[in-house]
This record gives sequence, C-alpha cells and structure tokens, in this order.
Amino acid sequence: MEFAESSRKKCAACFREFNKMEHLVDHMRTSYHSLHEPTCALCNKHCRSFDSLREHLIGPLPKQECKKLFKILGCEFCLSVLESPHALRLHQHRCRFSGVNYGTMSRPANKSTTGVDNGFSYHVVALACQMVDGGGNNGSMDVCARVCMVDEYENIIFHVYVKPPIPVPNYRYENSGIGGEHLRDGMPLKQVQRRIEEFLCNGEAMWKIRSPKAGKARILVGHHLHPLLQSLHLEYPSFMIRDTAAYPPLMKTNKLSNSLKYLTQTYLGYDIQAGVQDPYEDCVATMRLYLRMRNQVHQREDYPQASDPRNRNNFAPSRQSELERMSPEAMLTISRSDYYCWCLDSM
Repeated sequence: MEFAESSRKKCAACFREFNKMEHLVDHMRTSYHSLHEPTCALCNKHCRSFDSLREHLIGPLPKQECKKLFKILGCEFCLSVLESPHALRLHQHRCRFSGVNYGTMSRPANKSTTGVDNGFSYHVVALACQMVDGGGNNGSMDVCARVCMVDEYENIIFHVYVKPPIPVPNYRYENSGIGGEHLRDGMPLKQVQRRIEEFLCNGEAMWKIRSPKAGKARILVGHHLHPLLQSLHLEYPSFMIRDTAAYPPLMKTNKLSNSLKYLTQTYLGYDIQAGVQDPYEDCVATMRLYLRMRNQVHQREDYPQASDPRNRNNFAPSRQSELERMSPEAMLTISRSDYYCWCLDSM
C-alpha cells in the first residue's frame, strides 16, 4: 500500500517523486511534459533536451540499467534503441551522415548571383552567412560578406559575395577565406536582401506572410538566425523560422545554445568548421539537423501546444481537487508542450 501511494505521487514523465499530490499537480502545471519531449526508449523517461537524454543514457551519471542496454542496442546519433546488434549496425550506417560535398563549392561563387533551378519544388531553405569585421568597439561589428542558401535537397539556390556598405578593417581571412578582391565586385546589400526575400516569400506578398496561414512562403532554417537576419537588415515572421540554436531539444541541459559544430558532430556524425568556415557547409548541417528533428515520429494529438486556447483549462487552479484525484498517467495525457515541435511541419 505504501509503494502504491508512493508511485501515485511520482511524475509519469520525468519520474520525480513528491510528498503530496498537490505538489505533483504544481509540477505538471509548470513542466509542460508532452509526447514531443526526447524520451528514453528503454525506461520511457522524458527529458527536456537530447543532451539531457544523452546524459541519462551515457553519462556522466547515467541510469545504469539503461546504460548497459543502450551500449549494446543504442544509436549514439539519434539515441534510438534497436531490436538487435545487427539491426543497430544497419541503422547506424544510414543514421550517420557523411561530410558535405565539397566539390559543389570548389568552383568560385559568381560575383553577381548564383541561382539554381533544380526542377524540385522545395518548401524549406537553409541560410548561412560568413561575417567579416566591420569595426566598432573591439571589432564587435559583424558585416555580412558571403551568403549561401540551400534547399531541402542540399542544392545551392543562392550563393554570392556581398559588397560591404562600410569599410572593412579586418577580413578575418584565417577563418573566412575572404579578401578584398572577393568583395570588390560583390552584390550590393539591397540587392541581396531582395533576392533572399524572393526565395523566402515564393510569390507571396509580405503582408500575407505575417499571417500564420501563409501558404506559399518557405520555412527558413539556420543557426543563430536573429543576428544573421539583423546583419542583412531582413525581417521574417518567427513562426516561419526554425533555428537550431534556439530549439529546446537541441539546447544544453542548462538551456543555453549548443554550437553548430557540436550539434553536427554529435547528431550527424561528422565534423565541420575545421578550417576556413564555409557557409554552404553550415547550410547543409542546419538543414540535416532540421530534417532529423522534423522526421521524428510522434503520436498525433489535437491542439499539441500548451498555448492553444483549447488547452487553457487543462491545469487550471479551479480544477485543483479534480487533478489531485487523477493518476500521474492521466495528468500526462492532458499535458502539452510549451514549444513547437518540428515534427508538426510534416503533418
């Protein structure tokens, strides 16, 4: 009886135990547990991020039972668990990405514009920029000097050097590979803005895109997109942006951003940014991360976000007594996510 009472006060998602049911209800009200959280395939524990799930499975303080099985059957990249070591070997061969096709970028970028009509209809684009030093205090003013955009198939749809609007005191050549000769005949920033907007809007009027019902506009993928868009003097609706630096499942356990280099090595299985930074390489990495997150298979549910008005009363204070009589499993079924899961893009 004591065991049953204890389990009744144990969160069905993260397994935290509470002294009173009212404390468990308060926890569920603020934790936003949902089926969209990274979940251990062995014990079904919910984690707030994949880094947290990795710690649970691998360390530094893993659950020993899960660690032993995961070592035999677990994929170190997507953290799924397979039915046999043979199935795991086949899975990891497909799960681990190879490096990008550097041959694609071996040819110099067209100084005016690069556009590729690849015959595919694409709905998502990845954007990356290469910055140089525009001066400011301690060289803190970044100026965009090179832009690259790719589609879902990793084809270049736009790649150009950008003519800086101000003098550049430091090209950061060791990291950027860019010199004055690259930017002398670069495309003016205003023209770059128009081209990027054309790709993003895809024939839609900008005022339509500001509505969540935008139909033709493309989803924009990138890493730390806010400062990047600022450097380009561009605005794009937040609900159309997928930022791998700000996506909760890809963030650190302390809710800070991971670097793109770390995310690529950890979740895709190869290294980037080893020498001169290549914006095409960054575009491909962010697109692959986005597609990996989007292709997660989660159970469909009506109104999956806590912010939806239809979920407003799920954990309302007026329902406190009713909630305290519910089982932890029943409370988990009405709990919703506080972030937009990218798997919803595929629905």
